This record gives sequence, C-alpha cells and structure tokens, in this order.
Amino acid sequence: MTRVPTSLDHSIGYAATGSGDATPIVFLHGVGSDKSVWRPQLDHFGKVRRAVAFDYPGYGDSEPAPQGTSGDDYAAAILSAMSELGIGRAHVCGLSLGGVVAIAMHAAAPERIASLVLADTFAQHPDGQAIYERALAVTDLRAMAEARVDVLLAQPADPEVRREVVETMAKIAPAAYRIGAEAVWLADQRERAHDVRVPTLVVCGSEDKVTPPVLSQALADLIPGARTELIDGAGHLANLERPEAFNALVDEFIRDVNSPS
Repeated sequence: MTRVPTSLDHSIGYAATGSGDATPIVFLHGVGSDKSVWRPQLDHFGKVRRAVAFDYPGYGDSEPAPQGTSGDDYAAAILSAMSELGIGRAHVCGLSLGGVVAIAMHAAAPERIASLVLADTFAQHPDGQAIYERALAVTDLRAMAEARVDVLLAQPADPEVRREVVETMAKIAPAAYRIGAEAVWLADQRERAHDVRVPTLVVCGSEDKVTPPVLSQALADLIPGARTELIDGAGHLANLERPEAFNALVDEFIRDVNSPS
C-alpha cells in the first residue's frame, strides 16, 4: 500500500512509474474503479516520463472520505498529493469522474495543468440525476458490478477485462461510491469547460453507452481548440479495453503539445 498525505488531513493511494525531465502525466479514475485501471498507461508512459495514477479519498488505498466530500475536494486532494510528490505541473488524464476532477483541477490551479485528456466524460449528463438516485440505493457493489459490467464494456468483452472490472468495483465501499456518484453525475462543468485554456484532447469509446460520444462532442464544443477522437470498439473504459489505441492517441497529443505548429 502506497499513500501520500494531502491537504484534506488524510492520505490517498497512488501508483507511480518512470522518471526523467519530461512533464509528468497524472491519471484519474472513474466512479466505479480505482488507480489500478490505469496499469496499461503506467506501463506505457512510465518508459519516457513520470506517470502517476491516484485514488480518490475513500477509494483504493486511500483513507476513508468524510461525509460531504465533493468533486472539488477530490481535485484539491490530487493537487496537494502532486505537490507532495514534487510534481508542480502535469498533463492530466481523467476518465468519466476523472474528467470532472481534471476540469476542477484546472479551475482551481490552471498554471499546474500542462494539458487535459478527457476520456468518456461530459460537461453535464442529461440523465445524471436519475443515475445518481439509483446509486444512492446501492449497498452491494459486487452485485452492481455484475449487473453493470456488460453495459460498461463494448461487447463481446475480453473475459479478463470483464473480471478485472468486476473485482475492482466490488472492493469499493458503498459510502465512498455514493460520494463519487454525487461528484460525477450531478456535475455541471459547462462554465468551467468554457474557461479551459490549455490544450485538450477529448476521447470516447465508439460503443460507450454510459457517456456516449455525443456528450464528448458537446464537451469538446465548449473548450476552445479541443480535439476529439473516437476509439473504435471501446465502451466506457476505453483505456482498459483498447489500451494500445488509447496510448497512441495520448502519445500523439502530447507530442503536439510539446511541438506546436
């Protein structure tokens, strides 16, 4: 178990690979996951730069989150943890809830964000209230994972990926999941997205049924200069389902950020 202290008076879990002078990259997971979902990206990007995936408060190896924790608190925790690890500025890549947190980080400290990669996420979800209300009733995360996994993943899903998604979700405490669900499904990031002024890549799985491509396009339309890409054959967890395609898109994007035309 590896934790780092934060400004919220408790520690959060993280996994890190790589080193060097290149701008680090930070990865932020979704509401039904933890830092382990980014293993393919840590393995890949750690070859050329520091790559760090964080847990939110209450998730993974983190200490429990107090009641009332918000998405902005998640963002503050990640920024504080980055400082503790000596990361002043980073490319920030967030999936689903992670995209909400990434935009919140930019709103809080734009000078610390080199670029944004927003994957399978949105500015405001049209069904967010109903999804959140269903989340409030969840008491058994394993049962929910078994019921939802085939919606999350493009079909037919890789059996090992399917198993990994279920096992990771089953470990989340219901109280932590409800906090995360409020942070993501009730988020309205429209104003903050409009104010983004760093290079931004918006990525979505072509088969994403949870946050479909139309929501990614609506998000990108709000962000000046944002670029959009679809990953064919991926569902809501594009980075895990199609890691080579995901990594290639992010690699190309970071090269363009570092070498603007």
